[in-house]
Amino acid sequence: MTVYSRLIQNVAGVRHGFGDAATLLPVPLQPWLDTAPVKKQVHGIDIRRVYRPAEPCGEADGLITSTPGILLHVLTADCLPILFCRRDGKSIGVVHAGWRGLLAGIVEAFAAQLAYPDGPANWVAAIGPSAGPCCYEVSESLVEDFLQQLAIPANIVRPRPLHLDLAAIARHKLQALGFQGVDVLRQCTICGTAAGGHRYTSYRRFCRQRAIDPAYPSISGRNQHSGLVITG
Repeated sequence: MTVYSRLIQNVAGVRHGFGDAATLLPVPLQPWLDTAPVKKQVHGIDIRRVYRPAEPCGEADGLITSTPGILLHVLTADCLPILFCRRDGKSIGVVHAGWRGLLAGIVEAFAAQLAYPDGPANWVAAIGPSAGPCCYEVSESLVEDFLQQLAIPANIVRPRPLHLDLAAIARHKLQALGFQGVDVLRQCTICGTAAGGHRYTSYRRFCRQRAIDPAYPSISGRNQHSGLVITG
């Protein structure tokens, strides 16, 4: 079942959605699939502005446009999909943010694209399903990198020993940057399940299953798509 942000749903003239393992690209976005920019996600912080349908964008983990009819979307497994929308629906953006991107400043890089007077106060953001703090266990050195490099309280970064809360880190960054509203859809891609099996594709879960059974099917091409489009 596709999930939606209450904040973006209230913006007229914009359709959006966060995909899952059953419906990779949300149904409301499927008519615009051919308009999506061509990009390669590399866990970086490059944000590209898009001006025409199917525009080549090279390596990019964030996109922004003010052109109606162009689908912006990101592919994720356990990383954060973050959707952005001006409150008047005139501009939209997307970001693919894993731990590397969050640590390197991809949220800040997106905010920097919003030149005055179009600052973050005119925008809302929605953070979609990702690896949750319940399951996202990492090394002690990575936790220390976050604690030392980011000015964020330790209880937000690390709610449990050796666990990161990516969504909470992103929300703290967005609020500090001045975004008007931040919606967090708290669904873990690793342990979250629905009737008939796991609801989301998870790279972490796949690696664990592959370690037990080397013949376990690859997740290549099965990432969920999260995105939005200005419809008019």
